[in-house]
Amino acid sequence: MKDYKLTVALIYDFDGTLSPGNMQEYDFIPTVGKSNKEFWDDSRQLAMAQDADPILTYMAKMIHEARSKGLSLKREAFQESGKNITFFHGVREWFGRINRYGEKRGIRILHYINSSGIKEIIEGTPIAKEFKKIYACSFLYDVDGVAYWPAVAVNYTNKTQFIFKINKGVESVYDGKAVNRYIEENKRPVPFKHMIYFGDGTTDIPCMRLVKASGGHSIAVYDPESIEEMQDRYTLVRENRVNAVCPADYSEGKEIDTLVKAIIDKINADYQLAQLETLEA
Repeated sequence: MKDYKLTVALIYDFDGTLSPGNMQEYDFIPTVGKSNKEFWDDSRQLAMAQDADPILTYMAKMIHEARSKGLSLKREAFQESGKNITFFHGVREWFGRINRYGEKRGIRILHYINSSGIKEIIEGTPIAKEFKKIYACSFLYDVDGVAYWPAVAVNYTNKTQFIFKINKGVESVYDGKAVNRYIEENKRPVPFKHMIYFGDGTTDIPCMRLVKASGGHSIAVYDPESIEEMQDRYTLVRENRVNAVCPADYSEGKEIDTLVKAIIDKINADYQLAQLETLEA
C-alpha cells in the first residue's frame, strides 16, 4: 500500500452538484405517474400542514406513492432507479483524474457524498464506487427487504454532523459516541483545512460555511445553463459563506478542475511549510 503524506477529502452534495435536478425526477416520479411539480408540491404542503421536516415528508411520499401504484420498495428497485441518472459534463472522469493528480504529489484523495437525496438511489449510479462513504437519506427495510420507514433523514443542519464524522474518521451513522470523543485537531484523520466541499443549494450552506470557517475550502456550483443559478451562487460569496463559485462542468481544464488542483497544491504547500516549521522549532 502506498504511503501517503496527507489525505484530502472532497465532499459533494449530489442533486444539483454532480447531477442536474433531483434524483427522484429521472425515474421514480415519472413511474408513479406524477409530474415533478405535483410530487414536490404535495410533499411541501404535507410538511407545512403538519409542521414536519420536508425531508421526512418527501421520503414518506415516496413510500406512499410507490405502495399506491404497487411498485417495488426493495433496495434493488431504488438502486435500479439510480442507473437512469445523468451527470454534469466531466463527472464520470473527474474522480480518477483528481486521484491521479493527488497521487503524483503523495496525497491520498478521498471522495464522500453528503446528500439529502436517497442513498440507495446513489448506490445504483455508475459513480457510486468512487466514494469512500455515501452519507444520505435511507430507509429501514422489513424482513422481506421492503422499505417501510426512514432510517436516516439528512436535512440542512444535520448534514454538518457528517463533516465531523469525516474529520474524525467515523463512518458509522449510528455511532454517536466516537464522533463526540475529543481528538486534537492535528491528530484527526482529515483536518478541516484538508477538506473541499462542493454544494449548490440551501441545504449545503451550513456545511459550506463550516468548512470555510474551519480553514477548508467551499465551492458553490451552478448549472452552466442557468444565469439565475449563477447569480444566486455569487450571493454566497458576498455573504462570505463560500470561497468560490464555479459552473458544474468537471471536464479537464475547466474552471472547477483548475481551481481544485490549485487548492490541492495549496494544501500540500501549507502542509510542507508546517512540517518545516515543526522541525525548526
